[in-house]
Amino acid sequence: MLSNVAKSIGQRSLFGNLKSLTNQRNNGYASEATFETRAFKLHNLEEGPSTSVTLSKEDALKYYGQMYTIRRMETAAGNLYKEKVIRGFCHLYSGQEACAVGMRAAMRPEDSCITAYRCHGWTFLMGVSVQAVLSELTGRSSGCARGKGGSMHMYGRNFYGGNGIVGAQVPLGVGIGFAAKYNGTKGACIALYGDGAANQGQLFEVYNMAKLWNSPCIFVCENNGYGMGTSVERASANTNYYTRGDYVPGIWVDGMDVLAVREATRFALEHTSSGKGPILMETATYRYSGHSMSDPGTSYRSRDEIAEVRQTRDPITSLREKILTTELASVEELKEIEGKIRAEVDAATKVAKTDKEISVDELTADIYSNPQNLTSVRNTLPLAELPHKRLGKAVNM
Repeated sequence: MLSNVAKSIGQRSLFGNLKSLTNQRNNGYASEATFETRAFKLHNLEEGPSTSVTLSKEDALKYYGQMYTIRRMETAAGNLYKEKVIRGFCHLYSGQEACAVGMRAAMRPEDSCITAYRCHGWTFLMGVSVQAVLSELTGRSSGCARGKGGSMHMYGRNFYGGNGIVGAQVPLGVGIGFAAKYNGTKGACIALYGDGAANQGQLFEVYNMAKLWNSPCIFVCENNGYGMGTSVERASANTNYYTRGDYVPGIWVDGMDVLAVREATRFALEHTSSGKGPILMETATYRYSGHSMSDPGTSYRSRDEIAEVRQTRDPITSLREKILTTELASVEELKEIEGKIRAEVDAATKVAKTDKEISVDELTADIYSNPQNLTSVRNTLPLAELPHKRLGKAVNM
């Protein structure tokens, strides 16, 4: 039996509603196409984003490549975990690629992002290479956090992680947005959380604080239908997460459509950056894997449900068909992109399995971003001598 989220994201055909195709063509192929997205649902808003979206060939291939890369990278991560090369926790983003890629497409250089532990795809989109992501997963020195953070703690420029405590990243996101307002950067912070975290009390506290301060923060609930083995219907009295900010306005968006997410995010950024304060966005999406690698993901939902979403609403297949149907690109062009990405991920996987780990001397370093001014604080500098070594020398004297 399909969950409400699975039903809601499966009500449209795979291809969406093709509205029109422009006459601009290069080498026999269209340079631009226009589509009609699924209607947005609004809370405390008089108007929302336009459902008519335009897609250029350049952007189409970019979004397709980004989503395909995340899917291949997560598949590689899943295999590495099964091989016991990745230890600890590992939460995969497969199925939710349109959420991250759509939001990233609308972000400006001054904007920031903070998310929960399902962060591999976001880390890549925020400028970290596939190899650095996979090496971080395997605890290698070429990882984006020198192998110290692993799956749940990855960082980059304007990207504040990867956070392991359920819901705890959302108050931090409000603070990041407030800092942008305080410093006059004109930026906003996208603070992401899942439907399971949506019931955390701290979220409701910072909805209030963000509205009082008019902090430029976009609260994003990535509603994939299930928390840790529990459907949204069993966990939440109100499953319309976009309405739960009270005075904070909200938007519901089809999270399996990268173009709909892009337009909703553009609208949200314009709203919050114009001084109107925070806004809440719910992306109705779906995860193909379990909550984590220790969860098979089939004890609380059927295999048929997963297969139906894959066949009717997969974000990558959907965009691929849009591109081909409107002749934005050829099958050969897409296959070439796919081949390059497969080769890149395969090469990155080899490095992630063979690269060296950091030395024991470096384990306690990098506690501060700028430790040069903290030389009096022990173990803040890489390769500084550890206490146990000094203690050993003292004992041997």
